[in-house]
Amino acid sequence: MVKVNIFSEKNPTPRQLGIYMAVLLAVVVFSALSILLIVFDGKLMWWHIGVVTALSFIVAYIININALERFIYRRVKLIYKTIHSVKTPKGTISKTMNMDRHIIDEVEEEVAIWANERDREIENLKKLEAYRRDFLGNVSHELKTPIFNVQGYIETLIESKLEDESINLPYLERAARNVERLSTIAQDLDMIAQLESEELHLDLQPFDVHDLATEIFDEMGIVAKEKRIKFNFKQGCDKPFFVKADQERIRQVFVNLITNSVKYGRSNGNTKIGFYNMDDKHLLIEISDDGYGIEERHLPRLFERFYRVDKSRSREQGGSGLGLAIVKHIIEAHKQTVNVRSKPNVGSTFGFTLEKS
Repeated sequence: MVKVNIFSEKNPTPRQLGIYMAVLLAVVVFSALSILLIVFDGKLMWWHIGVVTALSFIVAYIININALERFIYRRVKLIYKTIHSVKTPKGTISKTMNMDRHIIDEVEEEVAIWANERDREIENLKKLEAYRRDFLGNVSHELKTPIFNVQGYIETLIESKLEDESINLPYLERAARNVERLSTIAQDLDMIAQLESEELHLDLQPFDVHDLATEIFDEMGIVAKEKRIKFNFKQGCDKPFFVKADQERIRQVFVNLITNSVKYGRSNGNTKIGFYNMDDKHLLIEISDDGYGIEERHLPRLFERFYRVDKSRSREQGGSGLGLAIVKHIIEAHKQTVNVRSKPNVGSTFGFTLEKS
């Protein structure tokens, strides 16, 4: 025997609920009149009972529907008003309700969605707050070192009254290097701010990215020679590849990535650039080295501002700590993607896409 449960799947619609209650009342009326018919035999007719039962059903249905509509409308309006007051400046709900819809289920689903959105927003706010704290701490730390160094060199020069010629020039040179580092940090922060606020205009023009890479190889040849690092192109990539981008910004991307490969590469190592056609519209550019590599746990945060894999060694190498963050912002400003893959003691490969010319 199959049992039928009208509430087995969902809450009934207001119209269904009104019908159920009207039927229940009609059954009660019919039962009562049937008993009266038996008790007062001959004074009531069966058609009397039918008419009264039908009228009872109709009246009960009308009363129930109106009562439910007013009851549900008031409650649902209050719920929607609360939800939409957060989502939009003015939340509204229709003054008429479709009584054939599963109103309660829809409101329950809406509330669940709203609650999940609030949870995600709260989680994002917590992450942003943690990121803000880390960023302020990193900025403070990055600025503190060169400022203290400059302060120490100047105080030493003042105390010696510039009489000791053996320390004058070396200390001034060291102070100048630290001032230059402060200037680099300020300039890089300013550029990131412009990229994030979309105030930096990109001059998109077609150019040969292979020529640009060759030019940067020549410019950085002296630095690479000091560490005995060789620059070259991967097999089949030593030929023209034309893209449409801001050449000066892409130059900065190349400089930052190649500088990193030299700084953290091994002596007698290699830095190679490869160009690969992804499809008819995009070119993939990869800059690879055979240096020390990066542990996998660092890769997700590698493009964050001031994030350093080896803080002590990175600061000894110089730089603002913003190079990879700038790379990411420049590539994303071109509406393209950048990625990294690396393995300790094997090397690292940074790749980014550009639109073909």
